[in-house]
Amino acid sequence: MNCDFCGKEEPLPFVCNYCGGAFCPEHRLPEAHMCKGDLTQKRTMVSPPQTTFSWQTPPMTPSYQTPRQGNVYSRIEIRDIVIAWVALGFAFTLALASRTGYFFEGGFSASDFASDFVLAILTVGPGFVLHELSHKFVAQRYGFWAEFRMWPMGLLLALITSLIGFIFAAPGATYISGMNISKEENGQISIAGPLVNIMIGVLFLPLALFAADGSFLQGLGVYGSYINIFLALFNLLPIGPLDGSKVWRWNIAIWAATFIPTALAFYYLFFF
Repeated sequence: MNCDFCGKEEPLPFVCNYCGGAFCPEHRLPEAHMCKGDLTQKRTMVSPPQTTFSWQTPPMTPSYQTPRQGNVYSRIEIRDIVIAWVALGFAFTLALASRTGYFFEGGFSASDFASDFVLAILTVGPGFVLHELSHKFVAQRYGFWAEFRMWPMGLLLALITSLIGFIFAAPGATYISGMNISKEENGQISIAGPLVNIMIGVLFLPLALFAADGSFLQGLGVYGSYINIFLALFNLLPIGPLDGSKVWRWNIAIWAATFIPTALAFYYLFFF
């Protein structure tokens, strides 16, 4: 695609949130391309243009697809969410089997593994999908384009590390396109995901505490609380590119007020 101002070919152009044009890095700012949009108005959400970029060139670069008019999701985004959901469910099943020991100590049971997989899907699904969609919806609220893209290497690492009972949970990310994003906006977009996981974990907790011992509902409650609190804690780590690093840069006090209770809750669920 060519820059609307200078005509230079640009494979991954910047999109102006005021006039909707596509520009090269040199002319991405409104003043650099003599923007004809109304800079006094609130930014409007602009879908990025089609590009030839894909996961292979380079890694972690999303293959942008413009959703159809009136459609919130693209087919690629739905595909990536479903694949990541199933892969994470399988990884958490392996991790739980590794922790209990039945997977490696000769006590493997296909029915137990299938039951654990169903529980993981029912708990990872709401936690993972709503985590990513919360990023998407908050970003759209601020006028940015946002879509989820899976990270194949992250999914592979999740499956490999699950065999030792710990999961490197980096299945992908919600990519956001736009300009002039502030630290506060970025922080609020980032903290939305972990907060959703915390809320889901709390909703599952009564089942873990009060359902009949050994019942499906108790298992659902235990898995739901553990997995969602884990996802929240992992994503709140102040390490780039995790959500916690952006929340930390925005407001350390808010980060601490979210991270510390989550860490204590995870400690309780993991060791007790």
